[in-house]
Amino acid sequence: MTRIAVLDDYQGVALESADWSAIQARAKVIVFKDHLDNPDALVARLLPFDAVCVMRERTPLTAQIIDRLPNLKFIGSNVPYNASIDLTATKQHGIVVSSTDGRGNGAPELTWALLLAAARQIPAEVGSFRSGGWQVGVGADLEGTTLGVMGLGKIGARVAAIGRAFGMKVIAWSENLTAETAQAAGATLVDKATLLREADWLTLHLVLSERSRGIIGAEELRLMKPTAWLVNTSRGPLVDETALIDALTRRIIAGAALDVYDVEPLPPEHKLRHLDNVVATSHVGFVTKGTYKVFYGETVENLLAWMDGSPIRVMT
Repeated sequence: MTRIAVLDDYQGVALESADWSAIQARAKVIVFKDHLDNPDALVARLLPFDAVCVMRERTPLTAQIIDRLPNLKFIGSNVPYNASIDLTATKQHGIVVSSTDGRGNGAPELTWALLLAAARQIPAEVGSFRSGGWQVGVGADLEGTTLGVMGLGKIGARVAAIGRAFGMKVIAWSENLTAETAQAAGATLVDKATLLREADWLTLHLVLSERSRGIIGAEELRLMKPTAWLVNTSRGPLVDETALIDALTRRIIAGAALDVYDVEPLPPEHKLRHLDNVVATSHVGFVTKGTYKVFYGETVENLLAWMDGSPIRVMT
């Protein structure tokens, strides 16, 4: 019988998010809620399986790991492109890698959840309320302030639209952004230095690449206002984490609102967990019921097509 592993189902909802009955009638499906970082432990876990379903980029499937999984014939990835899967290695081993669509609302919605939580000091106010206290701070106004958007693609444009609704001035920069594209999104194109100097809220929405890795480092953080906040719901390595921790500790910037990190899950004693000017969540930007229905629903469709030998949406 075909054996299928579903990895990194942190909330235990993979089987609830789609109808797996047609799969379960023909295969043994095992769901793993825990995350394994150790390559040897991961290989030992996956060795018996014919198919592996991964949640985005939570578990990288490198060439070194794929080379050690002789039974693996199918990888179901629930994004259109997954940089953590070595596609060269999968092609060499004849492993089919499928992809799915997603939804575009999760990340911009969480961006604003974090930004608003930081502006209105929601974590401190909730903590005070639950402990029997009352007001503990004075919130910041968004209206009349400047939202800086680094990366004005589909997600960045949605974030910019909400900023305009709040009465914020929206400025934007990325290496290939044009004035016409920025204007169409209701933003003003500026250069990178101006973006850093003028933004009261700087939010990152770039694809991680060698060009964008570390695009916010110590020099960029020093250019920002001491009252500014950095918001990152895109990818952790866009920011030099060591430089960010230093800037937050020394109050070079006011704070950071974060959903993504260099290492995930974030180690329990990581410094970012203990700084009072950090508002943070555990990479939940895409974690919504609607998104999971798309991810797992299309993964089931891909699995059935693969098992039947039918055409499949292959990741390239």
